[in-house]
Amino acid sequence: MPKLKSHSGAKKRFFKTASGKFKHARAGRRHLLAPSSGEDRQYMRTKNTLNKTEGKIIARYLPYA
Repeated sequence: MPKLKSHSGAKKRFFKTASGKFKHARAGRRHLLAPSSGEDRQYMRTKNTLNKTEGKIIARYLPYA
């Protein structure tokens, strides 16, 4: 059976934790950050974990993760 290709967009956005969940950075951190409050910016710094259903989808995109 041939090797499976990973989805190149998913490779850049998601990474697997030791427990098998997928983490990703939050959206909205590129520009126009001045009007947002410090609390909003602090919240966007934290990583987010995908739920079980979304994790199954990303696992298909990243077969060797």
